[in-house]
Amino acid sequence: MSLADDNLRYSTSAPVSVSDFEDVLRRSGLAARRPVEDRACLEGMLRNANLIVTCWRGAELIGIARSVTDFVYCCYLSDLAVDAACQGRGVGVTLIRMTQEALGPRGQIILLSAPAAIAYYPHVGFDHHPQAWILPRDKPVRRGP
Repeated sequence: MSLADDNLRYSTSAPVSVSDFEDVLRRSGLAARRPVEDRACLEGMLRNANLIVTCWRGAELIGIARSVTDFVYCCYLSDLAVDAACQGRGVGVTLIRMTQEALGPRGQIILLSAPAAIAYYPHVGFDHHPQAWILPRDKPVRRGP
């Protein structure tokens, strides 16, 4: 398949159904790290994201960048999913670029990489930041030192 010959459409306003989101997560391989069996959770993920950039081939969603941002200082790029059959052809880079363009001049993109994508992000310009921390929902906050 050649994406150069396909009519791709990128959007920051096209509505995304839960089914389309689930499908692209599965086709990208990101479904292994997302709650794809929980439609209510996927619906909330879409509804509460405040920046979604998509790539469509006809009516098929082939890529999505889903973020939570203040549009001024930080943007957490929570999901970058591109159909595995379309990876390596610039779709992800375009989704990231459009996400970056939607931010103010000081806005920076922050993300946590899936293990399989660790090598991708430095290749497209991201700097590694070793001071990231995660507090899972089921783990209580403890009293500090």
